[in-house]
Amino acid sequence: MPIPWTLKNHLDREHVHYDVLPHSQTFRAVAVAQTLHLPMQEMAKVVIVKVKEQFVTMVLPATAKVDVQRLRKLFGTHHVRLAKEEEIAWLFPDCELGAMPPLGTLYGLPVYVDRSLTGDEEIVFEGGTHSEAIRMRYWDFAALVFPVVAEFHRPPVATC
Repeated sequence: MPIPWTLKNHLDREHVHYDVLPHSQTFRAVAVAQTLHLPMQEMAKVVIVKVKEQFVTMVLPATAKVDVQRLRKLFGTHHVRLAKEEEIAWLFPDCELGAMPPLGTLYGLPVYVDRSLTGDEEIVFEGGTHSEAIRMRYWDFAALVFPVVAEFHRPPVATC
């Protein structure tokens, strides 16, 4: 399945340079990075959360997890939870479940980016399918979505 027309059309209309990176079908951002032989820090994943009554796109490194306690402080409410699969399917109807791109504004959602991603020259993310990723300059991405930058990830636990 190619990247959704909505996403491709938006990137082309905004004259953003991007590369589509085909890969074998994978279902986790870490696996995409491994398949494409990319540094894990360049690979971003998307987590959709519901804050009170609004859905929000959270973009963080593939190896990190969302720290819900940090999100509660960030948003100033205890009413923060991960979105359910059926909610995500409804919010991103042209994307495969779990492969939504971090361009939440394209789908009417605000975008928050973990500060740890902002120092990278490039960002790679799922392109709406489990078999194609998109690579672009981080600042082109930021110019598209005007993200709020904050720290909300929990670093991965080191294994011995």
